Amino acid sequence: MRILSLIFLLLAISSCATTSVRVAFDDSRNASLAEKLIKASHPGYIDTNFEVTSFKGFVLITGQVPSAKMIPLATHEVERLRNVRKVYNELAVTGPTSMISRTNDSWLTTKIKSALVTAEDTDASRIKVVTENGVVFMMGLLTRAEADAAVDITRHIRGVQKIVKLFEYMN
Repeated sequence: MRILSLIFLLLAISSCATTSVRVAFDDSRNASLAEKLIKASHPGYIDTNFEVTSFKGFVLITGQVPSAKMIPLATHEVERLRNVRKVYNELAVTGPTSMISRTNDSWLTTKIKSALVTAEDTDASRIKVVTENGVVFMMGLLTRAEADAAVDITRHIRGVQKIVKLFEYMN
């Protein structure tokens, strides 16, 4: 009986690990394909500053575009991909951000992730942080208490202009 229980336990653990790897692969694939499809949808995207982030089937598009007509094209292209549950299109019609601004965004993301990793009330592995022009986008599958704790931690980090919560909540 113990051996049978052990086998079932090992199969369950293996199944969970396989699912996590598959989700990570799907996210990586979705982000890569989405970028290619978006660039192919309009010639203006070739020299445009934009980024596609996928986390557990939720896709976030951030960056700057020269024309408002380019924004819905990006959403349309990404929605066609399999394993995409929802698209958040946060493209803005403005000039591209400077290299200094992008470097500051990367540094801010690093500070936020570090703070989340060291906090006891959050599981940083279930939170994706993307920063664009000082605006912090937070994605993940969390309880409301975990999400509130993550936002509170982020709110106190110097340089955060705004926080956009894109969480999916667990009961």
